[in-house]
Amino acid sequence: MFTGIVEELGEITAVETLDDACRFRVRGPAVTEGARHGDSIAVNGVCLTVVDHGGDAFTADVMAETLNRSSLGALAVGSRVNLERPTAVGARLGGHIVQGHVDGTGEILERKPSEHWEIVRISLPADLARYVVEKGSITVDGISLTVVDAGPDFFTVSLIPTTLALTTLGIKQPGDPVNLEVDVIAKYVERLLGAQGSTK
Repeated sequence: MFTGIVEELGEITAVETLDDACRFRVRGPAVTEGARHGDSIAVNGVCLTVVDHGGDAFTADVMAETLNRSSLGALAVGSRVNLERPTAVGARLGGHIVQGHVDGTGEILERKPSEHWEIVRISLPADLARYVVEKGSITVDGISLTVVDAGPDFFTVSLIPTTLALTTLGIKQPGDPVNLEVDVIAKYVERLLGAQGSTK
């Protein structure tokens, strides 16, 4: 489990394309320190498994399902990525509960800079809109953010200078894809209420 608090802005240093998958080599000195084979690291909000590591980088395989559901397929050598290690039991939950299981992708629609923050509008797939509410939590490229406005096919977030400086949302532009993970609690509540209704 993750919390959506990005630890490091890493970089894709190699991409190997396979028949039904691809292999990334990711530079990230902070998240690679102490890493072991089989550990999980979130890359732009996608939970990946460390296959190999050495120096300041690690290697992870990405299956076709993940490539189809996320924006990882658009990454290339030189792409910057948000990195986070799983939270430790007993640690502070700085963001919200993040699984690293991307629900879909959105697109940066508009950026409105202000003196001390920036408002970013992001497209929202229709099947995810019901899970996104004003002042609720959403994960964008692995970043735990608070929803400012929630529309039928978009939402907005307000980014502070730290988020702009230390994550990919500081450099992404209109038209760029982003990974979205909605609040898992909302999905469980929906399923439970549906099951309750079907027993009546």
